[in-house]
Amino acid sequence: MDLLPRSHTEFTSPEYWDSFFKKRGRKAFEWYGEYSNLCGMLHKYVKPTDKVLMVGCGNSRLSEDMYDVGYHSIVNIDISDIVICQMTERNAEKREEMTFEKMDVTQMTYDDGNFSVAVDKGTLDALAVDQEEATLATVNAMFKEVSRVLRLGGRYVIISLLQDQVIQILVRHFSQCSWPIRIHRVDAPPEESGEGGGDNFSLPVFAVVITKFKDMPNMKQIVEVCSGEGSPQRLDSIEQLLSTVKEMQYYGIVRHQLATKQVKEKQLQINLFSHLASSARYSMWVVDSDHRCDNKFAIFIVPQGRETDWMFSTDAGRKLLSESAGFERLVVVVLSREHEYESMDSIKAELSSKVMELAPPSHKKGVQVPFLSIGEDIGSRTVRHRGHSQMSGDYIVEDAEGEADQTFRRLVFLANQNLVQSEVRLVAPPSEKKKKKKGGKKGSGSLQIDKSYLACGHHHAMVAGLAFLPEQVSKPKVLLVGLGGGPLAAFINQHFPQVQLEAVEIDEEMSHVATDWFGFHHNNNVTVHITDGLDFIAKLAQKDEKQDVVMFDVDSKDSSIGLSCPPPAFVTPEFLKTTADTLGDEGVFVLNCVCRDASLQKSIVERISDIFSCVTCVDIPQEVNKVIFASKSFKATADCAENSDAARSQKELLQSVSKAVQKLDRDIGKVSTSCDVNLAGCIADLQILSMK
Repeated sequence: MDLLPRSHTEFTSPEYWDSFFKKRGRKAFEWYGEYSNLCGMLHKYVKPTDKVLMVGCGNSRLSEDMYDVGYHSIVNIDISDIVICQMTERNAEKREEMTFEKMDVTQMTYDDGNFSVAVDKGTLDALAVDQEEATLATVNAMFKEVSRVLRLGGRYVIISLLQDQVIQILVRHFSQCSWPIRIHRVDAPPEESGEGGGDNFSLPVFAVVITKFKDMPNMKQIVEVCSGEGSPQRLDSIEQLLSTVKEMQYYGIVRHQLATKQVKEKQLQINLFSHLASSARYSMWVVDSDHRCDNKFAIFIVPQGRETDWMFSTDAGRKLLSESAGFERLVVVVLSREHEYESMDSIKAELSSKVMELAPPSHKKGVQVPFLSIGEDIGSRTVRHRGHSQMSGDYIVEDAEGEADQTFRRLVFLANQNLVQSEVRLVAPPSEKKKKKKGGKKGSGSLQIDKSYLACGHHHAMVAGLAFLPEQVSKPKVLLVGLGGGPLAAFINQHFPQVQLEAVEIDEEMSHVATDWFGFHHNNNVTVHITDGLDFIAKLAQKDEKQDVVMFDVDSKDSSIGLSCPPPAFVTPEFLKTTADTLGDEGVFVLNCVCRDASLQKSIVERISDIFSCVTCVDIPQEVNKVIFASKSFKATADCAENSDAARSQKELLQSVSKAVQKLDRDIGKVSTSCDVNLAGCIADLQILSMK
């Protein structure tokens, strides 16, 4: 039987509703839940002695159920003759004090202030189908009439799905008179929350409680949200209210989707907030297996300090983690930097009820869900410094525990907490190491920066770019655009004292961070320029001051086109030509490229190939980064590696690289061993992409 309208505008038509209730018959149609779902909220705002107006009653049993528990002063109105007749007949004997009247809610005949409470279950949603002028006129007329018949201090309770157009119209109207707005999310049992189909909805149901106040134009509007049985939380603005409702709706849809099927094509992310704090307390990724597993459902808690590990911060890593764990659905939980946690047990207690809502359809009720992690504790993470950058927003410098009981210092921009901008390793000084061997404890305040460590694979490859320099260059001039926290610059300065390094950084705050927290220091071999890298290189080209190596390691603040590093302006044909003009005839260009758009990445390589005679690149394992090397001097005569000339050319290139490495640092083997940088391995991975 087709009970849905052909066009949503029919919701405003009395003829539609007459037809609807004829088809429906005497069976109650419960928009958005029954009395059992709503009673907890209704009893907070409606007293048994209140005179209640039920707006657009339909044939719902809500007013009947309320009457049966003591609410006898209820007036029901609807625009449908048929439903009013049905409801009058149905209640004539058992509920004599309750009345039913045919009436248009936009033109009511009741006296001003006649009711203590008005209850609207689905009527607003039926009328507010869009934001056309006629619709707005109808809805605003209803709001004005309901406001008129309510007494001062009376409450208007709206049960709604709060679709975008509905909540926009609602808050716009009642913000003009500054009446308090409180929104409840109405919890329903799983079998009644839309997971079984039928008349139910996957969107969450809300109850909006609006209290009639005297008009006070200068009064700040009270805006609150209440999730489930929790206490109401005061919000700062209507914008925050809209955002919070949107999050609840997203979670409702996701919960419905996860309860009815597996989601293999995408890992869904859900953020859980505590007391409506500005930052999420938990971030969770739902990872479904590609095949059936005996074990159905588990929760994995990522220890603090490990959230940026590849295994936990990328889709591919979490997929591998799921396969290793062997569960049909694995929920990977990351703990926020902005919150504190007592213990693993307290986290389990906090999450146990919420994560059950994410169980797969194959999970049997009553089966205990295991919580997994690495080790038995929740890890350690200590914020050492908080700051603000005009370029990147708020940031923190934190010390965190990693694998094998190692400690790392990290720079993290709070706008992108899953990405570590800079990292160094902290180690105990020699005296502390001796103490530890004798059984003493590592002094937490005495750790120092290990300058022989490079955290990022792409930095390993960029350092290897120095090996492309010819042997006769004894004191290479290297320009690094993008200082950040300074680990790459500090490493080059520490281990290649021959290099005359100039670093360009647009954000002065980052220069302070690098110096104060990441062991970067100025000396005779290092100069830092606080300026725009684009302008600096343009002026350098005009001066005809040649560099031996130019490195780009600068991130983009706009990744909407799929290019996170560098900013698009750095890889235009014109600027690449300008960059080439700053290099000597045997100079080397090194670019750290982070691009998720394969066609754009190919275009960038082609642009570089148009300018440089040899373009070589390396893909960084477990990173999105691709490091591109370009030279104006290396000559090759073949197009593919299968050609013997091409193979010989590549072999000669690798041999010259090896010699150059030895020239730059005679003790390179010692450096490689102590700093975890395998230059030979980086070079061996190089692939000739384009040769002219």
